Amino acid sequence: MPAAPDTPATGLPNRLRLQLRLAHPGFTLDAQLNLPLAGITAVFGPSGCGKSSLLRAIAGLEPAVSGSLQYGDEVWLGQPLRQPVPAHRRGVGLVFQDARLFGHLGVEGNLRFAQQRAKQVAAPAIQFDDVVQALDLAPLLARRTQALSGGERQRVAIARTLLSRPRLLLMDEPLAALDARRKAEILPLVERLPAVFGVPVLYVTHDLDELARLAQQVVLMVAGRVQASGPADDVLADLDTPGLDPFEAGVVLRATLRRHLPEWQLAELDLPGHTLQAPLRVPLRPMAGAAPGSVQRLRIRARDVALSTRPPEGLSIRNVLPATLLALRSTPGRPEAEALLALADGQRLRARVTRQAVAELRLQEGQALFALVKSVALAAADTDTHADTAPGLAPGEADSDGHPG
Repeated sequence: MPAAPDTPATGLPNRLRLQLRLAHPGFTLDAQLNLPLAGITAVFGPSGCGKSSLLRAIAGLEPAVSGSLQYGDEVWLGQPLRQPVPAHRRGVGLVFQDARLFGHLGVEGNLRFAQQRAKQVAAPAIQFDDVVQALDLAPLLARRTQALSGGERQRVAIARTLLSRPRLLLMDEPLAALDARRKAEILPLVERLPAVFGVPVLYVTHDLDELARLAQQVVLMVAGRVQASGPADDVLADLDTPGLDPFEAGVVLRATLRRHLPEWQLAELDLPGHTLQAPLRVPLRPMAGAAPGSVQRLRIRARDVALSTRPPEGLSIRNVLPATLLALRSTPGRPEAEALLALADGQRLRARVTRQAVAELRLQEGQALFALVKSVALAAADTDTHADTAPGLAPGEADSDGHPG
């Protein structure tokens, strides 16, 4: 395994510090960040918010950008430099939506070209065979690029970029043109890149399920500005983060896969002190192929969590999680309240209920509750459709829209 080129002698990850301004007709990028570079950081936001412009500025592909940009101890833009460091000297690899492979070369030819060019790069070498194995390219090496599927082309593009020995890998919605099945095939490969090759990744996406699957850190952008940045769980969970649709806010829970239940098309997962059921095919994470004992990340939206003040009976909901109510938050003039819950293992869950439900159930901080999560809500995490309210809610329960039973 190659040494991690992004980690200085202190053992701490490098940081990316920037204050960048870029004006285009009808759009201005005005971004400030001080970001640790380790693992995968998702740059998230709606179309046209400046995600791609930010990546291009970091890569050195926006000549009109002004301000400052520093990678670790290296200044790429701003004082004391008279001229920005050119793109080819930054050690940045960029993967686009379209693979941009050389049509006159086959798959192996594309990879060998990048490897040959990288001999003049000072960063540690990334071995050809390691890349081929990590991205499962051995069956494709003899193929012409024109004969590849979209997913295969992107795997080759990622491999070619890795062989150029980047210190920082920028990925600009590389899976946007692929269907859900192709995405699910490639995401596990992308997820492993930082650990296998020691290269931190900035990954642009507007897909919350991709973000929940991949990211340790999130940069949220709206209208050319950074609205929030920090650990993925914190950014996803904040219902009031500007630019994040509160309808989609939630948390990412980590659970250990116990076993498959193929007759029901369900997976059984362990949370300390409890069992969680989820469909075998959660969006972008088909657990049917995952090994028992593997840690799975599940995005649970606040609107898909119902609350009960006593153990429920006679419900279709499979997941009933004992929890403690840590905090309640509401905004004057709005009907809903946000409940922050602690599970037995310390992980957090959020629920959105109406203020009327808070009053009628007499919810208060420190109270022991039961959080109800429909298994099918986990399967529908990439849709914009409301989860059905649970039939037969008993007195003392509130569904995810806050209606007391």
